[in-house]
Amino acid sequence: MTPASPAGGVVRPPYRAVRLCASGGGFEAIPHARVALDLAAIAARLRSTGLSVLDARVMLIVATAPELTLSRDGRILVKTTEARRAEELVHELWSRIEGTASAPG
Repeated sequence: MTPASPAGGVVRPPYRAVRLCASGGGFEAIPHARVALDLAAIAARLRSTGLSVLDARVMLIVATAPELTLSRDGRILVKTTEARRAEELVHELWSRIEGTASAPG
């Protein structure tokens, strides 16, 4: 389910695919276009909504169940082997970054 924005529109994460990563141990969300995210600003935003976030400079590690990793280039790694759950968490995380949803997990 895609959450509604405060203005009544639909929040659509800018991802073209959520696919199994090469190791098979998780799923990776791939952005539509090249991006360079401001990880410090995103970390602050996520923390303000109650999430525990470790800023490792080149990526954020978000303490959810399962764990999420957000890279500066916009890729999100979800440490689960369940495709549907990975897609849900990517949508929930992006909604939280955009300020339209509560905690993922």
